[in-house]
Amino acid sequence: MRIQESAENYLETILILTRSGKPVRAVDIANELDYTKPSVSVAMKNLRESGHIAVSADGHITLTARGREVAQSMYDRHTLISEWLICLGVGKETAVRDACGMEHSMSEESFAAIKTHIENWRRNVPGGCRSL
Repeated sequence: MRIQESAENYLETILILTRSGKPVRAVDIANELDYTKPSVSVAMKNLRESGHIAVSADGHITLTARGREVAQSMYDRHTLISEWLICLGVGKETAVRDACGMEHSMSEESFAAIKTHIENWRRNVPGGCRSL
């Protein structure tokens, strides 16, 4: 079952913040996304109820296996699509913004095809784009 784009963004943000090694709190997510604390609080409640995150007694947020799977998928899509667009000559800011929209709306089939194409291109194009 596919979850909403906003939930995917929250999960991806939690994954990214977790990589800093510091505990993730709702305020950190609000600051990172520039959202209000009440909005983040509602989203965290929904993600907790859907089994995507766990929240400790001291307010630290962690991804469940289910949440990590969604977050990692979005992160992988975002990273690959951003790098691909930059390699094609799109400016970094535009590429990152466009990748954010594309990562959520693209089917698994289309993403798999793009990923395969990029992997083949990497193997077959000597001196190709260095970011890929």
